[in-house]
Amino acid sequence: MALDRKDLAILAELTTNARASHTELATKVGLSSTALARRQKALEDDGYIQAYQAALDLAQFGLTTTVLVRIALESQSDEALKAFEAEVVKCPSVVRCFLMSGTDDYILIVLARDIQDFERIHRTELSRLPRVARVQSSFALREIVNRAVPTVVFGEAKR
Repeated sequence: MALDRKDLAILAELTTNARASHTELATKVGLSSTALARRQKALEDDGYIQAYQAALDLAQFGLTTTVLVRIALESQSDEALKAFEAEVVKCPSVVRCFLMSGTDDYILIVLARDIQDFERIHRTELSRLPRVARVQSSFALREIVNRAVPTVVFGEAKR
């Protein structure tokens, strides 16, 4: 399915308010509610929309510390990568994990209540991961940008 300007406008609106009704969305993008519903369903069916989720204020849950953890494995063999990846998905404090190029094999985003909580996470989750040679952690001081989708995706539709 090729996306047109209306599809991009629907996606742009949904990234800022996924709970918008078909009527609200239709008004904002210049379609009837029926046409909007049909297009939104097509975007879901074609995989452009994978899920709808709530953006939570994690500070309300006491998670005020974001830690970027760089991991280097003792080997980059397929077995080492698979073993690490199979275990890191089980770590409840890890919210994102990226396989990297460069000097670090993985970067993890970890959420913690504070530094003491991160020490517990390091001891009970991260230090138990297989084949790890080095762990380096950096604490985020303040979040500046947090976008689910870069606005360039929507081109002219967002402007």
